[in-house]
Amino acid sequence: MNTRYKIYSDFLKEKYGEKVYKLPINLPGTCPNRDGNVSVKGCTFCDEDGSGFECLSNDLSVKKQIEINKEFFIKRFKARKFIVYFQAFTNTYMDFEVFKKCINEAAIDKDIVGISISTRPDCLPDRYLDFLKTIQEEYNLDIDIELGLQTVNYQTLFKVNRGHTLAEYIDAVLQIKKRGFAVVTHIILNLPYDNKLDVIENAKILSAIGSDYVKLHSLYIVKGTALGEDYNMNKFEMVSLEEYIDRVVTFIEYLDPKIVIQRIVGKGPQGNLEFCNWSTSWWKIKIMIDEALKERDSFQGKRFDYLYGSAVNKKGF
Repeated sequence: MNTRYKIYSDFLKEKYGEKVYKLPINLPGTCPNRDGNVSVKGCTFCDEDGSGFECLSNDLSVKKQIEINKEFFIKRFKARKFIVYFQAFTNTYMDFEVFKKCINEAAIDKDIVGISISTRPDCLPDRYLDFLKTIQEEYNLDIDIELGLQTVNYQTLFKVNRGHTLAEYIDAVLQIKKRGFAVVTHIILNLPYDNKLDVIENAKILSAIGSDYVKLHSLYIVKGTALGEDYNMNKFEMVSLEEYIDRVVTFIEYLDPKIVIQRIVGKGPQGNLEFCNWSTSWWKIKIMIDEALKERDSFQGKRFDYLYGSAVNKKGF
């Protein structure tokens, strides 16, 4: 077990008594940042597939996608417990009746212990959250809402055309917490307009607002995107791999030790990229981060207790 930061797989195993596997679900949908409600351009780093490039076809029903994914994990790992992960696009932006049908299809499976729903901070109507609360109570499921924040810097959010600010994220967290759901926050630590102070502020705000989980992504640049065009025109420089590792270690040091880290580095769609992970495998980068933490005798929350007066000032989870 890693004792330098709180790892998601270890957390799940401790909570449920065995390994739990995520089943990615891909629903046909869009985003208010694409369909004209907020913008028609989308985020500068996002392509037409959104984040569902590793999912099954969205032509398949939720039930069928669950069946196929479960069969794979059962055969390969003898898995018995699963979390259904509605991954691609803005899942709480689809038609409400369609949303209810999709969630119900996931909830009735006896092997499902939780549902995780990816969305935007500005797309959380009360009736969607209230419906999820009834599902949580009826089926005794853990429900997580994943919010794509990416950075707390409102100027950077504007530059990447996110279509929302930090305020919408804070409001979304408050609404989610009011229903007793967990919050997963997505952060990109090497956006070209952010610096190390933004990295620290990311960790401080997620800690202060009480995000339960965090997913760290290293920025990848997809061909044909607005960010890809800027990259090819040398309008910005990617930070070095060494700088990224330093940013991750710094983020971890300022992060509340109670927050579970679901992902420490991301990966992009193969074959359609201008840049991804400095041409290094995500696994090697993870090892390099672990080694950097060890070399610096660092760990999650090392600087958190200094900032917030917390009694937590030691390693171990």
